[in-house]
Parts: sequence; C-alpha cells; structure tokens
Amino acid sequence: MKKEYTPKEIEFYVQKHWDKNKTFQANEDSTKKKYYCLPMLPYPSGKLHMGHVRNYTISDVISRYQRMLGKNVLQPIGWDAFGLPAEEAAIQNNIVPDDWTYKNIKYMKNQLKSMGFSYDWNRELTTCKPEYYRWEQWFFIKLYKKKLVYKKNSLVNWCPYDKTVLANEQVVNGCCWRCHSQIKIKKIPQWFIKIRSYAESLHKDLEKLKNWPEKVKNMQKNWIGRLKGFDITLNLENSNKTITAFITQIETIMGATYIVISPCHKISIEISKKNKIIKKFIQEKSRKNTLIKETKEVKYEGTNSHLFALHPITTKKIPIWISNFIVEEYGVTSMISTPAHNQHDWNFATQNNLKIKYVIKNNNLKEIKQSPYLSIKKKEILCNSGIFNGFNLTDGKNKIKNFLIKKNVIKDKINYKLQDWCISRQRYWGAPIPMATLKNGKVVPVPENELPILLPQIKKSINTLYSTPYHSLSNKIYINNEPAIREKDTFDTFMESSWYYARYTCPDFHTAMIDPVRSKYWLPVDQYIGGIEHAIMHLMYFRFYHKLLRDFKLVDSDEPVKNLLCQGMVLSEAFYESEDHSKRNWIHSSSVSTIRDSKGRIIKSYNNEGKEIIYAGMIKMSKSKKNGIEPELMIHRYGADTVRLFIMFAAPVESSLEWQESGVKGIYRFLRKLWKLAYNYVQIKHTHTDINFINLNKQQKELRYLLHKTIDKVSDDIGRRTTFNTAISSIMELSKKLLKAPMKTQKDKSIMKEALCCIIKMLYPFTPHFCFLIWENLNNNSSIDYERWPVSHKEALFKEFNILIIQINGKTKCTIKIHKNLTKEEILLNAKSEPKIKKKIKDINIQKIIYIPKKIINFIT
Repeated sequence: MKKEYTPKEIEFYVQKHWDKNKTFQANEDSTKKKYYCLPMLPYPSGKLHMGHVRNYTISDVISRYQRMLGKNVLQPIGWDAFGLPAEEAAIQNNIVPDDWTYKNIKYMKNQLKSMGFSYDWNRELTTCKPEYYRWEQWFFIKLYKKKLVYKKNSLVNWCPYDKTVLANEQVVNGCCWRCHSQIKIKKIPQWFIKIRSYAESLHKDLEKLKNWPEKVKNMQKNWIGRLKGFDITLNLENSNKTITAFITQIETIMGATYIVISPCHKISIEISKKNKIIKKFIQEKSRKNTLIKETKEVKYEGTNSHLFALHPITTKKIPIWISNFIVEEYGVTSMISTPAHNQHDWNFATQNNLKIKYVIKNNNLKEIKQSPYLSIKKKEILCNSGIFNGFNLTDGKNKIKNFLIKKNVIKDKINYKLQDWCISRQRYWGAPIPMATLKNGKVVPVPENELPILLPQIKKSINTLYSTPYHSLSNKIYINNEPAIREKDTFDTFMESSWYYARYTCPDFHTAMIDPVRSKYWLPVDQYIGGIEHAIMHLMYFRFYHKLLRDFKLVDSDEPVKNLLCQGMVLSEAFYESEDHSKRNWIHSSSVSTIRDSKGRIIKSYNNEGKEIIYAGMIKMSKSKKNGIEPELMIHRYGADTVRLFIMFAAPVESSLEWQESGVKGIYRFLRKLWKLAYNYVQIKHTHTDINFINLNKQQKELRYLLHKTIDKVSDDIGRRTTFNTAISSIMELSKKLLKAPMKTQKDKSIMKEALCCIIKMLYPFTPHFCFLIWENLNNNSSIDYERWPVSHKEALFKEFNILIIQINGKTKCTIKIHKNLTKEEILLNAKSEPKIKKKIKDINIQKIIYIPKKIINFIT
C-alpha cells in the first residue's frame, strides 16, 4: 500500500480487475433474493454531463449496497440510440446517423467505466440495432391484429423546424419541447396506439405505486384527466333530433343556462354547411387548436349556433354555442354549462353575455354574484331548482338522478383527457413501422418472417437524404410475391424506451421478445432512478407498455417498477454579458474572476479583459449557458471516487445539487486523511495478532459505542430513508474520532481494525476503488466486492453512562454524564451539584422537578 492516495493509479487497477473477473455479471439464482436496480436509459449525445453522473452514481450506490446485503443484484445499462438529436447532429456534421451514434456510444461507455459503475455489461442494449427493434416491430403487429393500433387522418402537432409530428406530451405551451418552435396543426395520416383504452387502469393502478413520489403520481393523474359525470340526452327545439351532453355535477343541472359544443361536433359541421360565419369560425379554431395542451391563458372564444336544446327537467330553451374550449380529443364534444358553479362556464358566459343562475343557497349569495360559487359542501341547500328546492346537495343529487333515470335520458360516464398515443414520426433515424400498402391500397402488416424491416441505406452522408427527400428513398418490398410500398414513417423513440427494462432480463433471448422465465425472476424493477421531467412522457408510456406486455402474457405484474427515485438537477454558477439588454453572451467560469463576501457569495464578476459581467446565480448546468463541468476534468484532478462521494454528500438526492469545486476539494482531503490512517494501521498491523474487546477502558468503550451506533444510523439512512448525505456525514464524524484514536495497545489496534473495516464497508458503495485497495491491504488481499454489510453488536451499544439534559424552566442549561446504576435520588443530587446548575438555583425555590429517565431533568422555579 502506497503512503499517498493516488486515485488515477488505483482506479485503473481496480477497474481492470472488475473487467477481467466480470465481477458484476448477474445470473438468475433462485436461492437468492433478487434486486433489480435501473437508471434511466441514457441517450448517446456525445458526452456525459454531471446530471448523468449524479443519476448513475445514485443507482450504483444503491446496487452496491444491496449486493452487500446478500441480494442477487442486476444493474444493466444501454443506449436509447434512435431519435431526432442524432439525426440533426449528423446533418450538421455531414455524416450518417449510425456512424455518429456509435462513435458517441464508444466515448460515453468509456466515461461510464471511468466512474466505476457496477454494470453487467453483458446485457448492454443499443436500441438502433435491428436485433432489438425487430421485437418492437413484432409486437406492433400483434397490437395491430388485436385492434389496439390504427391509422387515421388526424390533426397533429407539427414542428416546422424538426419537420415531424409531436405527441401531445411533447408540446409545451404551444411549442416544441426540444427546439421551442411554435407548433402548427396539420391533418395527415398517422399511426396510433390505444393508450386511452388503458386510461382507467393507468389511473387506478397509481394507488399501487406506494413508493413513487406523490408529485409524479399527481402529474400523471392530471394528465390522464379522469372526469366522472353523466351523459344527458336533450331534445332539440322544433326537431325530432337529440343532443347528448356531459355534466360533472348533476346537482347543479337546474342552473344550466347554455350548452357548449366542439367545432368538431356533428351539429357544428352540419350547420356550417349553410352558415358561412360558423364555417369560418370552425375552420379557424380547428387550425389554431393545439389539441390537448393547456396554456396559462385561455381565450374563451365562441359563436352562437342559433339552435336550442330543451332542458331535460324544465323543458325550457337552452342556447347551444360552439366554442374552442371544448376539444374532441378530451372525449367530450358537448357539455351542459352551469356558469354560477363552474369557472370555465363562468368565463365563457361573462364574455358572451349569457345568463348565470345560482342554484345553491349560501348565506353570502348576494356578495358572490360577481364570481362563481365553487366551494360547494354536501350539506348546502338547493335553491332556484323548482321541485328540488330545499334538498341538501346529497339528497338533491339522488332525487335529480332518479328523475332523469325515469325519463331514460341519463347515463353514468367517465371521460379522460388522455388521448391515444401518436407513434408516427416523419424522420429517418428511427425504427421503421412494419406496415405496407398493397397495389389495391390495402394496408397490411409485414409478414413476421420478413422482420426486422431495416432502414433504407444512405450512401456517403445524410445530406443526400435532404437533397433527396427521405420519403423518396427505396421503400419497395414484396408481400407474398406481391409488390408493396413499405410505411415511410418511423416509430416515436419513446417506443424503444418503453420496454427496454424487460429486454435487459434476457438480451440474448433470440426466439421471442421476452423470456418469460427470466423476466419473471427479475421483474418488476425494484428501484428506478431518473429525473422528474420524465413524469408525463416516458413514465406514462413505460407503465402503459408494461400493461400491454402483461396482457400478451409476456410479463406477469401490473406495474413495471416498485420504487421510483427522482433525483434533483445539478446546478452551477453561470455568468453572462449583455450587449443590447436582450441577447446574453454566456461566459465559461474558467474565463471569469470573482470577488466574494465573507460567506463566499459572489459580489462582483469580471471577464478576462477586466470588464464587469453579470452573475446569473446557480442555474442548471447546460452547454448553452457554458456552466457545465466536464466529468473527465474532475476525475483527472480528484479521482472518480471523490466525484461520486461529493455528489452523494452535497445535497439530498431529490434536491438540486449546487456544484462547488471547494466542496469537491473538501471530499478529496477527507479521503486522503482516511487513506493515511489506513496506511498507518497497515504499517503496524504485523504487531497486532488478535481482536480482544474485553475489559476496555472508558475511551475505548466510547469509541466502539460510536462505531456501532454509526453502523445502525448509516444502515437506516441508506436502506430505509435514502438520505445518503446524512449517512456520509455520520461516517465522516466517526472518521474524525478515529483519526484522534491511539494505536498503542493491542486493544487500541483491535478497535482501530474493527472501525476501519466497518468504515471501509460503509464507504464502499460510494467510493468503491478507494475501498477496494484499502480492504485488500487490511485483509490479506481478500476482495471487498463479496463482503457483507456491517451489522452492529449489541454489547458495544450497551452504555454504562447516560447523558442527561438539565433544564431550568424548560430552557437547557447543560448536560451531565450519569452512571446507569444510580437511583433517581442520586441522579437528582448529581444534577443539583453540577456547578452551572448549583449557581443558578442557589437562592431560588424549586417548585417542581420533571424527570424523564435517561433524557431530561427540568427544574421548575
């Protein structure tokens, strides 16, 4: 063992050992409890950033900890390799996308290995490889045959910059989620998967996800948009036709003053043929609608249809309006509006001067007539409701419902905001959709024996693709010797990332999509780690795809993941200079000098030329802001273990992490000190023969007590609470005590050996290279990779003394150490004799003494 800690040399040596011995290769073992730990699939963008490093470090710490508990751990990794970013980068660099992608994978793989992550590299997946996506194509055909897939001309979100369709989840405030271009609405033929058929299951099964963040579950609930209510059939005035409209609060139906229908409603389309104003309105609103996406400001635009429906109870006329805030894709094309008790209805009514009728009695009814009354309680009373006046809302609801049931005009109805998943993309770099069109125009699936359907080859560079449009590339195939044109669109890349976790269980299984035996052993995933930004898109599709796989008997659980951990962002200092108060020129921190206050806060900042620039604060690391920190640079300076330990120590995993190199330096100093302590012990260990913990002195007992108390705390912090930062803090505190501990007697050396071994085991998930080398030297070349997690000893946790807090009138004055065998009277006498207490109560009459054994003595004066 070298005297100085040399991370570069150590990490190279240990990683070579792991590769040679395939240390982390996972195999099914029915005699062991399994643990499947999975970080979200990385996109091979070119380089890892600190956000990646944090995600994968968390996963690796959990995986190594679970191995030390004796579990059979699977931690795989792969590459989400298709997609628009690779295609765009290939265009800019004038190469083909697969060359660009595989080059990035090679580079990033080396980066991951340099961090010492304990992956089973035998299970590595690359989603752009035909052996992976052929099963995706196979499954799509199965879905098609079960009528869970369809193609239709549809209004879609079109990104004019990326020249492709976006799913609703990929539209943010009317803009593309990637390039932020304003989207347009187009009507083109698209392929869809019926996720909406699973809306109820996706909503209900959120209850099963006990160990998912509530924020993620609420985001999914809101996106699914489950809306329970009733469909009411109303007669149209002077007509034998009817209209069916939806209402959520049937108890307010007597306050209905208008009906609103979608521009897509059949009545809207019918009357638009004769009314030019309505036709123009419908055309404009159909083009402008960004489908489901809600924006912060909603313009309640509408036009009067000049048609009337008859109220189902009073038979009074209710005007029918056509409006832009009813969208067909919600599943609701017509609604009964009660503006006095619904905010959207109120807004539309006030903008269009429509009648508002309150039907719930409230003491302050006169005061609230300037706004809708929404805080409705079950015990409140119906008013202005004819024969239902005076009933409380619960009874009134039942009476109204029964009345409408007798008239046979009501049905229970559940609607969902979630709409079917559009999986067509008009780009080259994606998995081809395995469908084809015959000469007679019939669309058919490609025969399974023809799979995989490969992408057409591009010669030389991708720029040939854009000089010759992709859709004109060769796409002719033969089906049963009959010529056909293969589908030109490719799959949305969320298709690949929705089932990769299951393929990891059997990546070498060539006869089916998933091996039912191995998948049953490993699934569901025990721990999934990724950013909360994936809550709606990836995690929704991920859950949906699992339910599809379940229904096709490919997996046998309802949900893919038991525990979900969403790590926070990594933040870094950012600086810019502003030319014209609109454009910001971002400057890398390496080109900035700063003046800080006594607390380290930046007061002023300057560029290399001495010009004062603006400090933007701690913001998310990004290339565009030039505040990213290169992982390689940090590894070169301090080693991978220092980076790993800092990332886990600097903040709770769910919180944002502020990158401070001063903090990294502090972690590096800690490891160097601990290394030196271990080195010093190794130098004298030949004089230490046995471990003897009998008849220890007071100092030795206290050190052992602290050691075993720390084992319990760290075990709880990592295993139950996932508060890794507090676990590391406890290890550091113990290490500080150990640095001051003597190594003179045999018992001193025994305690030092025990403490060092336990500390190294507890640090191993965080700093595996560092711990591997120290363990090897402490324990005669044995490997820590197969060691078990330390367990505290009860005899070490037995204390002869208790620490009591002494208070006067509830305010803490001091603490005292009291022997366990003392009586209550002796303890009180000791407390009163304590100099600080004795002085304060000398001339005071004590009225009462509150004594909580082993904890507190409180003198009440």
